[in-house]
Amino acid sequence: MLDFKLNIISKNRSFGILSKRNLLFTALFFLFANYTNAQVQSVVDSTQIKIGEEILYTINVETDSTNVVVFSEEQTFAPLEMIESYKTDTTFEGSKYKLIKRYGLTQFDSGSYTIPPQRVFINNKPFFTDSIKVEVKDVPVDTTKQQMFDIKAAVEVKDPPFDWLSLLYWVIPILLIIGIALFLFRRKKRKEAAKKQLPPYEEAIVALKQLDNSQLLKENKSKEYYSNLTEIVKRYLDREIDEAALESTSDELITRLKMHKDAGNFDFDLETIQKLDAIFKRADLVKFAKMNQESGQAEYDRTTIEEIINETHEAVPEPTEEELLENQEYLEKLRRKQKRKKWILATSGVLTVIVLAAIAYGVITGFDNLKDKVLGNELRDYVEGKWIKSEYGYPAVIIETPEVLIREANANSRSENTTAGQDIFSHGKMTDPLYIKVSTMRFNQGQQIDLNTALDVALVALEQQGAKNMVVKRDDFETDKGINGLKAYGELNVQVAADKVLKKKSTYVLMLFAQQNGLQQVLVVYQDDNKYAEKIFNRIEASIELEISENDGQ
Repeated sequence: MLDFKLNIISKNRSFGILSKRNLLFTALFFLFANYTNAQVQSVVDSTQIKIGEEILYTINVETDSTNVVVFSEEQTFAPLEMIESYKTDTTFEGSKYKLIKRYGLTQFDSGSYTIPPQRVFINNKPFFTDSIKVEVKDVPVDTTKQQMFDIKAAVEVKDPPFDWLSLLYWVIPILLIIGIALFLFRRKKRKEAAKKQLPPYEEAIVALKQLDNSQLLKENKSKEYYSNLTEIVKRYLDREIDEAALESTSDELITRLKMHKDAGNFDFDLETIQKLDAIFKRADLVKFAKMNQESGQAEYDRTTIEEIINETHEAVPEPTEEELLENQEYLEKLRRKQKRKKWILATSGVLTVIVLAAIAYGVITGFDNLKDKVLGNELRDYVEGKWIKSEYGYPAVIIETPEVLIREANANSRSENTTAGQDIFSHGKMTDPLYIKVSTMRFNQGQQIDLNTALDVALVALEQQGAKNMVVKRDDFETDKGINGLKAYGELNVQVAADKVLKKKSTYVLMLFAQQNGLQQVLVVYQDDNKYAEKIFNRIEASIELEISENDGQ
């Protein structure tokens, strides 16, 4: 019995010791758990989404500013998919700082899912977030209301038509370049041939020797032989005696030579003319009637032709001094004519190169760009030029414009009853591609300003300034700087004379701003070119700032 009691006491003591240890361990566990939860937490913006919607999963870490926090790049959110990892935000609270890391998650199948715990390292020690359950729901589709259609058959799409215009843009310049190159090449060849050309007599003798060296007679080519022989003598007579010799028939040439003899222009022997006539007739029979010549006849005719050329060369009289002077004058005129021709060709070549370069520039950069570069475009110059930002009037209108606005002569006008002063600044005229007007008006104390009434007055003034056929649209608006106002905008025609109005419409925008005892107005009128004008206006509108009057600030 005593032993049993002792055992019970012993067991009770052991149980007490174990219980104390368990309590201590449990306390430490909960303390550590509370410490962990206080440092790393996770939340989602919604626990229910539709298929494909985004869940914003956020991890908040609060720790000392001396600790190093690392969000693992190998985070896995399976079975959900991560669609984006956002940048980490940081906020400081005394000696602690809070890190906020967001992830975009989604799922494309309906059902209930659990986002697993995520790991965060603080000073190389891992900490885990809690798991979160989310539900992904189907998107309901009412097939009774949604009309269903059969699948349409495939439609054969024809190839787009060949763009001949784009091809011409390239082919025409290339053909022009090739044509000019061939023309210059042939011209150079003709000049070189003319420089190498021998005098008429020497040219004829050289041609006869070349004919002797040919194999035409040995190859029984009498037709070709006589054709070359008669051409040699005709070319000589063409250059030395009669300029129409090459174009004349044999009978016509003999007749012209007899006329030259009868006129005394040349001391021809009649027998020489008869010999030449006989050779021409024999040559015609050989060429056209295919007559066979006796042996040695062709060699004899060749010798006769050389004798005729020698006799003609001796019969050609030496030029007199008057003829030499006339020839010199002729050569001088010819030289001047050739010089003018060279200038014309050079100018044409330069113009052609300029045109081709312009076409190539237009093809590459666009023909509108080419037109602006050649003809000029004032609106484009404004867009690409340096702009000026300045203050105008009081209360000041701060605005950026392509040019400095000029104060108008009627500025600072004053009325005893209504206004305390007015300032007007402008650039250009209504008839110009761009017209800008800024005006400020100061009213006497206690003056109430109705923007709608002021806008009506401004539109009437615009009509008096030359605006016709106005299309007026009104709207409240706010500038990019957060300034509220009232504006009228639309199209108008500008009157340039008492009985003349520009056919091309202009676009206008009239903006009014009211302060206590102050009215500020900005007017922009521009000729629409579908490219640069609107850019100019948008830049002007975006730059508008207003000086707040002292009364408004009170």
